[in-house]
Amino acid sequence: MNFNKVDLQKEITYKTSRSGGKGGQNVNKVSSKVELLFSVNNSLLFTDEEKALLNEKLQSRFNKDGLVQVICDEERSQYLNKEKAVERLVLLLTRALHKPKARKATKVSKAAKAARLENKRITSAKKENRKIRPGDND
Repeated sequence: MNFNKVDLQKEITYKTSRSGGKGGQNVNKVSSKVELLFSVNNSLLFTDEEKALLNEKLQSRFNKDGLVQVICDEERSQYLNKEKAVERLVLLLTRALHKPKARKATKVSKAAKAARLENKRITSAKKENRKIRPGDND
């Protein structure tokens, strides 16, 4: 993962449009909704195997042109929406490139096995003593 926000912004294209929601007259006048488009395949920031991994993990985020699409219209300012969209893209890419650590299989220790069996034996004996047997008249 050898990318940062500045390098990423060179490869991003933006589309802006008028946003719905709060803002009053501002909504009708200003194009504050930001649609961020990023091409994984044309990026110079990633190796071929990283691109393959991104294509696999971000399959649901691609639009019909094969671009990763992030939409942000939460803020009233276009600039703030661009910043939030870039942050979301960075988060998306870092999560997709993260490889979880391989789990090492371990055996249960002899002491733990013995303790478990001893506990079972005690519980079994406790329950056995609760039984009422025929012929035991107290």
